[in-house]
Amino acid sequence: MKYRKLGRTNFQVSDIAYGLWGMGGWTGSDDKQSLDSLQLSVNSGCNFFDTAWAYGEGKSDALLGETMARNKKRLYAASKIPPANDKWPALPKYKYRDVFSADHVLKYADQIRRKLRVDSIDLLQFHVWDDSWTNDPEFRSTVEKLKDGGWIRSFGLSLNRWEPENGVKALHTGLVDVVQVIYNIFDQAPEDELFPLCQALNIGVIARVPLDEGSLGGKMTLETRFPKSDWRSGYFGTENLANTIKRVDKLNKILPPGMTLPEMSLRFILSHPAVSTTIVGMRSPEHVRQNVAASDAGPLDAALLTELKRHRWDRKPQPWSD
Repeated sequence: MKYRKLGRTNFQVSDIAYGLWGMGGWTGSDDKQSLDSLQLSVNSGCNFFDTAWAYGEGKSDALLGETMARNKKRLYAASKIPPANDKWPALPKYKYRDVFSADHVLKYADQIRRKLRVDSIDLLQFHVWDDSWTNDPEFRSTVEKLKDGGWIRSFGLSLNRWEPENGVKALHTGLVDVVQVIYNIFDQAPEDELFPLCQALNIGVIARVPLDEGSLGGKMTLETRFPKSDWRSGYFGTENLANTIKRVDKLNKILPPGMTLPEMSLRFILSHPAVSTTIVGMRSPEHVRQNVAASDAGPLDAALLTELKRHRWDRKPQPWSD
């Protein structure tokens, strides 16, 4: 496992991070398997874990807290405050105080601390963001209270899907230490404006959705269906599935011998110098082994990276993508 500095936090984090969303209620999730996979990831060198209160109303936070309590190694926990209005994504028409009032943020920060079994959270993020909120005085006062009071060590924003520029204004405030954004072979837009700014301001970058919610895992087909209770049933519905599989098929045609699609996808992300770490869902031990191997293999060669740039797919938020 390789390690990188998470911006100005100075945390040395594994470049493959463990994403716990799938443990909060996705189809097939099993708590024992989740805990076993978490422990295997720790044994394999993973030390950065991304969770959120919304992942099962604190369930994934609790699973991570149990894992952290079992280990003497320095493990870094990143969690997220849910929007008070329960709306994803954030929109300009929503008022900041209705989404992240100080009372709401402090309430959930305390609950997350309890679930993680820590006094201070390594990285606390707002789960949604809209840049129109940047100048609201309560935003600054709340983040400063969290930091000054020792509730958190660093603060971050999780940016809306397919809106990487909707956070640039907030990064200039000096309050944001880390930004989390969708970045993968298809979604390359963060390279345009967000990544250069993060490099200039020494802001850590967490790349999420590295496998496009599963399509770049290489196992989906035109016949793939998810239960209605599974979030992916909407994302990979009739408006998106066929277009996605068509693009995945093109990627499979350029796979180097001996390399899997997930490996190529992860190594593409880790080839960008702005990226501190990428979050991967790893509910099974086999997923852990495969993803750790991608870190060990290092960046892709320049020729393949150039070819992958042609597979960029710029999209706009849709009702089914939220």
